[in-house]
Amino acid sequence: MREVPIESADPLWRQAVSGAQILFVAFGALVLVPLLTGLNPSMALLGAGVGTLLFQLVTGRQVPIFLGSSFAFIAPIIYSMQTWGLPATMGALACVSLVYFVFSGLVWRHGAEIVHRFMPPVVIGPIIMIIGLSLAAVAVNMAMGRTGDGKVELVPYGTAMIVATVSFGATVVAAVFGRGLVRLVPILVGVGTGYVLAAVLGLVDFGKIAAAPWVAMPDFVAPTFEWAAILFMIPVALAPAIEHVGDVVAIGGVTGKDYTDKPGLHRTLAGDGLGVLFAGLIGGPPVTTYSEVTGAVTLTRSFNPKVMTWAAVFAIVMAFFGKFNALLQSIPVPVMGGIMMLLFGSVASIGLKTLIADRTNLDEPRNLVIVSAVLVFGIGGLALNLDGFSLQGVSLCGVAAILLNLLLPKTRAQS
Repeated sequence: MREVPIESADPLWRQAVSGAQILFVAFGALVLVPLLTGLNPSMALLGAGVGTLLFQLVTGRQVPIFLGSSFAFIAPIIYSMQTWGLPATMGALACVSLVYFVFSGLVWRHGAEIVHRFMPPVVIGPIIMIIGLSLAAVAVNMAMGRTGDGKVELVPYGTAMIVATVSFGATVVAAVFGRGLVRLVPILVGVGTGYVLAAVLGLVDFGKIAAAPWVAMPDFVAPTFEWAAILFMIPVALAPAIEHVGDVVAIGGVTGKDYTDKPGLHRTLAGDGLGVLFAGLIGGPPVTTYSEVTGAVTLTRSFNPKVMTWAAVFAIVMAFFGKFNALLQSIPVPVMGGIMMLLFGSVASIGLKTLIADRTNLDEPRNLVIVSAVLVFGIGGLALNLDGFSLQGVSLCGVAAILLNLLLPKTRAQS
């Protein structure tokens, strides 16, 4: 039997250092979402920190998990902000927590099998692929120095391509050839390398950083609630909620404990949902479990949940550093574009991996129909407009995949 470290024997200083290390691992992905969607990075840090503490409160601080910004909501946030504005988007994101609470109730009542019954890999796989592929054009436009929609040039094409290529290459090198913690933070390596080059080329405005105060109160956003925005956003939570189940099982495999039994999957889902609710109410992106943190726990053997408490506290403290927030917002567009081209492709690959791991048979007509419809709906930008209500993107794909899976007859082998 694998020997598990005695958690209570960890001195406070070691817990604090390990917590800082966990935040460092999660940091790149954590702040990337607000930087891409136009939200405030400080609110992402605050939402992640408080969200993690709420998660620990619900689960009795038994699970070594840190909650960070969810990539699944990048495209929906961008569209929602353009359509309904920031307050309505925040209200819709807060309401996303209802999905987690419903799943929590279903798991508590029927067990985790009911979630997989309605959302098997043939449903979740293509939805995850769309989360990545739907943003391919945004990534390419930013890498070429343009705004996400490609309408305005922010950086000359030649300069932008050099910076984006270096950012992309540094991320690839760190991910493939890096060792130890370097391999766990490829986004930070890529952003840091690209930022230095961009600064040398004169693309960084240091004046705003110098003018920013050292300590500043984050800009809270009061949410409003509009049915159209809420109904558009809620289906997006299907994929990260299912991913949550996989991450809880994965961290249990690392620590040698079954967290689906104690504290229970219904409690971890409820804790994640509470974190999502808090983030939406203050103006931050929804939070979710992080695979990067699972990797860090595996490498460092930091199994003590108190380490995540320290990581959460550090995230909250960093949310109030004004100069740090200004530094993040000064990152040039092509740097982010270079990172995004790899990141969104990686998300799509995870969806493909889901289908492969399940050995989903695409020779079976019902499976082929589900996967094909979702991919075309999502990549093609199909929208369902009914009396002012719009359903498109990941939301439409999620609803379509679930309905097709329920309505199309299964073969005897699939039943």
